[in-house]
Amino acid sequence: MTRWNYVFGAMTVVACLTATHALADEAVRPKVAPVGSPKTAKTQVLEAGAKVLQGNAPLKGFDVYLVGFHPMKAQPEHQMEAHHYCHQMNEDFAQCVLFDSNTANANMNGVEYIISEKLFESLPEDEKKYWHPHNGEILSGQLQAPGLPRVAEKALMRTKINSYGKTWHVWNTGHEGMAADKLPLGDPMLAWSFNRDGEAMPGLVEKRDRRMRLSTPEARKDRADLVPLAKPQSGVDALKGGFKRPTRDLPGVTDKRSALSSPPVKP
Repeated sequence: MTRWNYVFGAMTVVACLTATHALADEAVRPKVAPVGSPKTAKTQVLEAGAKVLQGNAPLKGFDVYLVGFHPMKAQPEHQMEAHHYCHQMNEDFAQCVLFDSNTANANMNGVEYIISEKLFESLPEDEKKYWHPHNGEILSGQLQAPGLPRVAEKALMRTKINSYGKTWHVWNTGHEGMAADKLPLGDPMLAWSFNRDGEAMPGLVEKRDRRMRLSTPEARKDRADLVPLAKPQSGVDALKGGFKRPTRDLPGVTDKRSALSSPPVKP
């Protein structure tokens, strides 16, 4: 068993005792429903039969729930709350399905692949531009695993320090301050990560925290001892200057190019 799976397996035993009721209270409703006619009785019977007769093995491993935020790389002011359901395939690679809520009628609006620093460094240089850094999401406290005890959530976040994600959103189900589309329209949108305070639109994080009874400031404070583990990452400055508000650097969140170009500190 890999270290990550061992940690999460232990967390699951503890979390299952407390998470069910908490998540029920923290339900997030989707902002839009796809257009279309209601299900017919025939469709419902076919679904019931399929549930009994067919397997869903590829879905059974998607047991890690994370909620965070994504700005679009080409349009940083297009920002959305993203509910991730992830499957850790091995120590270095995870795959996630993204939704606009955490309820049974959630809309699937994207995918994300998560890789370790080791795998990221093995990528061709031209490929790296698609992968966003995760240290800002983790150390800011914005990325959270609802329902997990704090010690278990912190252990999970520790395993993702210095990792990267490649995220495509295929449906605008409600950018902050923008109307949602009733159907998946247009080209897929490459998403990015927040890497500085002030990049998120005012109220975006705070509304999530109130609705889901989370605390980004408390999570940031609790994760302060993870800062020494954070290495400079590619892509931290990819959206620098692309927001309409002043931004502030986060401790431990540094762009690799900036770190390489900085003069050495004299002893």
